[in-house]
Amino acid sequence: MKYTVVISDKAKMQIAEHISFVSNVNKDSARKNIIERLRSLSEMPRRYPYLNGEFIEKNHYRKMPLENRYLAIYHIEENLVRIDYVLDFRQDYGWLLK
Repeated sequence: MKYTVVISDKAKMQIAEHISFVSNVNKDSARKNIIERLRSLSEMPRRYPYLNGEFIEKNHYRKMPLENRYLAIYHIEENLVRIDYVLDFRQDYGWLLK
């Protein structure tokens, strides 16, 4: 089954910020790697584990590592993969879990 990948406006802004930061080293590579990895969710999106926490709906959101420092947070709805956030996991995102 092929899934359609939908990226939220918030995640698009976060991706642009991350590409801008990583592009100090290699802009084309950063953009290509992040976008290709996100597009790969169109096939086998369930291959990544659930993101579970005290204030997160159990077994709803999944997490996908990107570029050794970023984390895509997404959920699956029928044939859609909805990417809600792309975060720098070195920062404190406790607000996201509440």
